[in-house]
Amino acid sequence: MIPYEHDEWTDFSLPENREAMKEGLSKIKSELGREFPLIIGGERIETEDKLVSVNPYRKDQVVGKVSKADKELAERAMQSALETFETWRKWPVHLRADILFKAAAIIRRRRHEFSAAMVYESGKNWLEADADTSEAVDFLEYYGRQMLELDQGKTVISRLNEKNEYFYKPMGVGFIVPPWNFPFAIMAGTTVAALVTGNTALLKPSEKSPVVAARFVEVLEEAGLPPGVLQFIPGDPKEIGDYIVDHPKLRFINFTGSRATGTRIYERAAKVHKGQKWLKRVVAEMGGKDTIIVDKDADLELAARSIVSSAFGFSGQKCSACSRAILHQDVYDHVLNRVVELTGELKIGDPADPDVDMGPVIDDIQFNRIKEYIAIGKQEGDLLTGGETDDSQGFMVQPTIIAGVEPEARIMQEEIFGPVVAVAKGKDFDELLAIANNTEYGLTGALLTRNREHIQRAREDFHVGNLYFNRGCTGSIVGLQPFGGFNMSGTDAKAGGPDYLLNFLEAKTTSEGL
Repeated sequence: MIPYEHDEWTDFSLPENREAMKEGLSKIKSELGREFPLIIGGERIETEDKLVSVNPYRKDQVVGKVSKADKELAERAMQSALETFETWRKWPVHLRADILFKAAAIIRRRRHEFSAAMVYESGKNWLEADADTSEAVDFLEYYGRQMLELDQGKTVISRLNEKNEYFYKPMGVGFIVPPWNFPFAIMAGTTVAALVTGNTALLKPSEKSPVVAARFVEVLEEAGLPPGVLQFIPGDPKEIGDYIVDHPKLRFINFTGSRATGTRIYERAAKVHKGQKWLKRVVAEMGGKDTIIVDKDADLELAARSIVSSAFGFSGQKCSACSRAILHQDVYDHVLNRVVELTGELKIGDPADPDVDMGPVIDDIQFNRIKEYIAIGKQEGDLLTGGETDDSQGFMVQPTIIAGVEPEARIMQEEIFGPVVAVAKGKDFDELLAIANNTEYGLTGALLTRNREHIQRAREDFHVGNLYFNRGCTGSIVGLQPFGGFNMSGTDAKAGGPDYLLNFLEAKTTSEGL
């Protein structure tokens, strides 16, 4: 395989990088309120009905307006994708990959512009936004190189007077439904995975972050993506989501989001409709209830810092976020006190400020949901810090720690998706591990320990798709820690890994008598 290197994050301690980011923020600020069209078959289509994206830190500030598709336009997009597939699938793989490499180069040159767009649209601070941009670049580079390798096929045995070959072919039209919390990285990765494999696709970005997606589609066009390969159709999921998922000509769905929506898509996609000649594939990443275990012989300072960074990075709005910390009884008080101290040092405020550690949550729906869970948590445990909320200007929730929680408590079982961490105690490693596994999810987890036997046990028995030792449970990197979980966390497709593109390809065998 062609060598791949992770795109390095920006060092904002350097004055030149801080100035470059400020320029990016100024550019995006000057374009606030811009309107973006649908793109179907390369044609830009304006509709009266629009998604209005607002700044979650200043909810009266409009970031952009994006035209919305209805069922008629969704069907038009499907027909365009079906038609374009017949030519796109025959493009040489290296030419499809070159479009990804070109797009990655464009984004590198404009990285602070994209990061700034996420500061305004998603409330990400500088570091979180920059990491999101880097991950988008990583997906483009990695999947391009992976497809070049897969284009060689796999070796199978041929007999005397017989030639056998094993190779991969694209499937058809896919439906891409990315989340709002990684509005650039996951949106870009799920989209280009479908395209570089030779499929065409319909992209319906999250209604909470459509502007970043619209800007990315412009980059793909600039990089040379032919008209009709990608249809950009933002819209109400209730109006067009089910329609597309049910469509008999759709081949696959790539979804990242909530458990409720993911299971609903999975169920609907299983039904065979009139005129459908295949079983639809579903790739679904559906969230988590992620745990950091702190063993009695762990590096306690590292443990405390890992909990705080994993719990409160991007206001806890990551499916990989630490929402449960399970501490050995011998170190419980020490670690908990230190976690509270470190949380108190976080600077909360405007994510456009380079020194802010944590900004707002995404919107009023998430704000009210988190507020309700904090109220529940106060009944289930001891509120040690945080708990305050304020939506007078934006959707601000203070980082919240609730301790002394029982394993079966709601805030230990249900995904909150906000800056709330529940803390429980275990008497020994068996109990720590049992509590960690006591959830319907299985996405990420972390174990902090110096005990090699416990590390080995966790490798086998800590039932998550991404397990980290002596570090936090967030921050997987494309090509280094392929990402995907077990149980109700999804189909474990392992985004950013060597097997991911196979989800969008069909293997074919040919055998020729000589």
